Amino acid sequence: MKSVKLFAPVQMWVSLCALLVLSAVFGLHAQNKTPWQILGPDGGDVRSIAAVPGDPTHMYIGTTNSWIYESNDSGAHWSRLSKIEPSDDLIIDRIFVSRDSKKMIFAGGWKLDGNSGGLWVSTDGGGKWHAIQAMEGQSVRSLTQSISDPSQIFVGTLKGVYRSNDYGKNWAQISPAGSTEIHEVQSLAVDPKNPSIVYAGTWHLPWKSTDGGVTWNNVKQGLIDDSDVFSIIIDPVNTSIVYVSACSGIYKSESAGALFHKIQGIPATARRTRVLMQDPIDHDTVYAGTTEGLYKTIDGGKSFKLMTASDVIVNGIYVNPLDHNKVLLATDRSGVLVSNDAGLSFTQSNTGFSQRKVEALLVSHSQGEGIYAGVANDKNYGGVFFSGDQGGSWKQLSAGLNELDVFALAESSDGRIFAGTEKGIYSIDSPNSLWKETGKIVNTTTKSVVTTVKGKKITKVTKTVIVNLPPKSFAGAVRALDVKGDTWLAATSEGAFTSKDKGVTWQGGPVLGIRDFRTTAVNGTSMAVANDSALAVSKDSGTTWTAVTLPTTLSNLRRVVFTPNGVLWVGSRDGIYLFNASDSNWTEFSRFPMRGIDDLYYDAAHNRMLVSSRTGDLVYVVDPDAKTWKHYKPGYHIKVISAAADHMIAASLYDGVLNGPKTE
Repeated sequence: MKSVKLFAPVQMWVSLCALLVLSAVFGLHAQNKTPWQILGPDGGDVRSIAAVPGDPTHMYIGTTNSWIYESNDSGAHWSRLSKIEPSDDLIIDRIFVSRDSKKMIFAGGWKLDGNSGGLWVSTDGGGKWHAIQAMEGQSVRSLTQSISDPSQIFVGTLKGVYRSNDYGKNWAQISPAGSTEIHEVQSLAVDPKNPSIVYAGTWHLPWKSTDGGVTWNNVKQGLIDDSDVFSIIIDPVNTSIVYVSACSGIYKSESAGALFHKIQGIPATARRTRVLMQDPIDHDTVYAGTTEGLYKTIDGGKSFKLMTASDVIVNGIYVNPLDHNKVLLATDRSGVLVSNDAGLSFTQSNTGFSQRKVEALLVSHSQGEGIYAGVANDKNYGGVFFSGDQGGSWKQLSAGLNELDVFALAESSDGRIFAGTEKGIYSIDSPNSLWKETGKIVNTTTKSVVTTVKGKKITKVTKTVIVNLPPKSFAGAVRALDVKGDTWLAATSEGAFTSKDKGVTWQGGPVLGIRDFRTTAVNGTSMAVANDSALAVSKDSGTTWTAVTLPTTLSNLRRVVFTPNGVLWVGSRDGIYLFNASDSNWTEFSRFPMRGIDDLYYDAAHNRMLVSSRTGDLVYVVDPDAKTWKHYKPGYHIKVISAAADHMIAASLYDGVLNGPKTE
């Protein structure tokens, strides 16, 4: 593996052209002998779920980052199948397998910008995907196939309703082009006996066509005005029975949409019913997936019962047509939930599926290289996860964290684990204990005290004394922690804080007028705290701080790390910069090939600096003395980089924790 030695003063500039030449000259190719492996934690966001018609053991799920997963055992185990397009922000809201071709799969989605997306088709069971040009750039919100004529595919986008009569080869818009009414089509349903009868649910009430889209009529009688329609289902036997879910509740029509009446039984707080699913065997049983749990009726909508916890957000429902006791849910945060008793109880079924947004990563030396992963956005399904077997299995450690997001993890010399959260610091003694809020801010202030001294002459003496202010809890986010030395350091949204009593009390606050810090570094008595645009250093364990003037070419600081020689490494949008506090001198790694650096980690066991960027899929290993580097290709965008005994470990941007190969 080739190494490159390039090191220059901050004033040196390198053009993009020069960088490209260097890439060719020095052979900057990804070097991996074995692939990086996704370890977990299992779970995350699932947006859609589907099975192969006639083979309910063969299933697919769509995610929020362009990936499709596959299961061949009814969802007990999942494997990453394919990424349908290069971006990482495609939300695959709709997916189905063709009724007359098990290898043909359609998937539609939209992107986070809200105005783009597309429709893709695979003809080899999901191995390869082809974008359907007619839908290119369209935000696809609904997708269905005709039961009586599978060649007819229907798509709903922000612009209207489209139909293909030849399995997606050619398309025509069947809603009026430029319509001010039939747009933002969130749901579609096609009469199972007559493909010319089409229902379209928009962000403002439902519509119906009985002539294949030549004409459309608003079918809103009985619905509350301006109701977003999320899902429509039609009874396969009695097609006059139609169910509609809207932001204002669930409605049922027994007159093919001529008149709806609101179904009672679902509380007003659960109005966002994202999906309806009728039991394929017992048609009086209907499941309603809401933003506040799964509801079920067994009497055609006369009454509903909550079947899950109210914090479950349901995006998709699948009922096994061969065994209607088996129900699977696609959910936010908790991945796939499965029931084998018609919804009476659910368990997570996410083996092999990881879509966790890991914000913090820690390899514990006291726990035999055990891995701690802190996640965000997952409420009671998140917190911290621990694996004592290199990712083979995970244990959720959330009790006591109060559903707080975790931004930082650190281990003290006595083996305690500390978590920086969105509101304060928490600690546990072992993976078998509960988290408890730890550490109070105990600052001091000066106070003038007047005393009377009696002697030959009575005099009054004024003294200034230091007194402790009342203890208070952290109110803001704790973004970074260092708990290794005699003085601990925390970077928070309230300022920088130090502790000299192992985290029992903390002192500090705004530094040089700056409150919001996001990264820390400690090397003996030397300390550094930084945010995107400011850096402060201390030579006396945080007693006093000095502002550091940044080079004009340095912006968007992301991470600061000390090497043992006292040099501060700074990762930024503009690359790596080195600061020597002894002479206040800056040096730039001006020809280092990576920009947009998000994480630095000094691996003391191997005297190497690990470098990563969430905008790319490479990890660099830098010799801090020789100023040379090698690089590896995980194949995933890396958010946090770290090291275990003999290999790298990382947190990807969307796919949980990754185990890297052994490095030279």
